[in-house]
Amino acid sequence: MSTTETKYCYRHPDRPTGLSCSECGRPICTECMTPAAVGLRCPEHAGGRQSRIQPRPVRRAPGVALATNQAPVTRILIAINVGMYLLTAIQSHSTTPTGSIVDKFLLYGPYVHDGQWWRLITSMFLHASILHIAFNMFALYAIGTPVEQYLGRARYIGLYFVSGLAGSAGALLQTPTTPVLGASGAIFGILGAMLIIEWQVTGRLAGNAMTWIVINLGISIAVPNISWGGHVGGLIGGILVTLAYAGWSSRGRAAYGQLGLGGIAGLVGVAAASIAIAYWKVRGLA
Repeated sequence: MSTTETKYCYRHPDRPTGLSCSECGRPICTECMTPAAVGLRCPEHAGGRQSRIQPRPVRRAPGVALATNQAPVTRILIAINVGMYLLTAIQSHSTTPTGSIVDKFLLYGPYVHDGQWWRLITSMFLHASILHIAFNMFALYAIGTPVEQYLGRARYIGLYFVSGLAGSAGALLQTPTTPVLGASGAIFGILGAMLIIEWQVTGRLAGNAMTWIVINLGISIAVPNISWGGHVGGLIGGILVTLAYAGWSSRGRAAYGQLGLGGIAGLVGVAAASIAIAYWKVRGLA
């Protein structure tokens, strides 16, 4: 029997939710929440007002970090990426890493054709220079932190890896014979998730996420030696996964509760499509 407690919005008892106010801990639905700089707020705490109600403590479901000031998965991913960069830099005695680790795990179409499919995943943890990893890790921290807080750990992990997989497929589709590495595909997937979340909360697409997307896609296209195919692939993957995550209510609102069959199906579907596109390209069927 599952020990996970289903929580309901304290203002709408008929609405299950996985969100909670980062001030008082009470569960809130998407209609009642107000996004803040860090975390979410209930109506009583929106804008910094203190509630006259003394809420009873709310026990969060195990393993869920929604609407808190913590983003442990984002920090772990940053640590893994930085650790891999340092390892490859030490091995090659250069801030522009080369060597056996890079050769074994970067994305390269002919090697994928030979059956080295792990490169679709491992390439997202390698970086080509200090500037490359510094920019990507700053973006991952700035964008990933609020998205992880909103989606929760399990959904966020799935989003990161499947978006990275979609980014690898996009990179192969654009330039299958050019070596590619970097976390940009996964980060663009997180941007895609932020775009959908902002749209669901505000009803507008023209927000912070869209600004980040337009600027970074412009840089991707304008600057040489950047895999814009990987960026676009990751972005599309992140958008599709986040749409699959949303549990739509009868009123047409997105309500992120526990990860359901729709979310799992979305992850599997985008991952399968990404692998199929990569296979189609590297096998010369394109």
